[in-house]
Amino acid sequence: MKAVVYEEHGALPVVTELREPDCPVDGVVVSVRATGVCRSDWHAWKGHDPVALPHVPGHELAGVVARVGADVHDWSVGDRVTVPFVCGCGRCAWCAAGEAQVCPDQTQPGFTGHGSFAERVALHAADTNLVRLPDAVDFVTAASLGCRFATAFRAVTTHGRIGAGNWLAVHGCGGVGLSAVMIGSALGARVVAIDVSPAALQRASACGAEVVIDANEVDDVAARVRDVTAGGAHVSVDAFGSPDLAVASVRSLRRRGRHVQAGLLLGEASRPPLPMDLVVAHELELYGSHGMPARDYPAMLRLIEEGTLRPGELVGRVIGLDEAGAALATLDQPSAGGMTVIAL
Repeated sequence: MKAVVYEEHGALPVVTELREPDCPVDGVVVSVRATGVCRSDWHAWKGHDPVALPHVPGHELAGVVARVGADVHDWSVGDRVTVPFVCGCGRCAWCAAGEAQVCPDQTQPGFTGHGSFAERVALHAADTNLVRLPDAVDFVTAASLGCRFATAFRAVTTHGRIGAGNWLAVHGCGGVGLSAVMIGSALGARVVAIDVSPAALQRASACGAEVVIDANEVDDVAARVRDVTAGGAHVSVDAFGSPDLAVASVRSLRRRGRHVQAGLLLGEASRPPLPMDLVVAHELELYGSHGMPARDYPAMLRLIEEGTLRPGELVGRVIGLDEAGAALATLDQPSAGGMTVIAL
């Protein structure tokens, strides 16, 4: 099969012929129809997140079941599926409780093993992790859900508990941030979007942001958010992942507000100087958001089916497998916003 492979961290990934993946006894092999190009893949490619080399990236995927393991009960060849980027083991107490996103023995396609920048990918614990796709949701749209959109959905709804009329501040308008803007607006929140890219802010406005703030043009982003929201956001999300944005997000909150850390913070960046004096005095809530388990997908998919959420509008480019390496390598550069999806 064809797959995108890099031999060294930072080396340009290239399309290579690989042998077909083995089918796990408790899993499936999926013929990939579409897969997202995500900044998390870029982190692994740069060596920030350890992966075994040579490596096939890709963790946001949608496709058709091609092979089924002997211990799988709920899935058949030909089923249209997607999967969270965190796959639980299916055996532990967290998986039994439906919280596979924090499974201590989790697997992640594109990280713990070869991923979905390939014609086929193996997935473990299929009965715990696979999500059935409604016919109304196409593969490109479904591939945009697995990491960024699903992470934003859970961040805004489960952790943020956003309500109609609440103020939601979104720091960083990449894939997760634009998803959070769309979800918050669709659920009736008033959204403030913050970024350094005018093009990304323009796209945030199109997704429903009521206020946009160019961080290059203000000295104190948090103060501006508190000003335009008359006291601070009810919910604030660092959707990019940087110490400065995490601090600004917490400082953007009104009393008893909720900060959600959805952007990945690694290494030294994982210890931002959060203003814990405000956390205590204002009784703020701080959450981490690590994707979304399969059990929570149906609520999100229903909103997509009925047209309340339109994640397909967040897809900026659809490319072929031969363009994937170059697309991955440029994820640290400013863009016009929107997700890139590989269609196979």
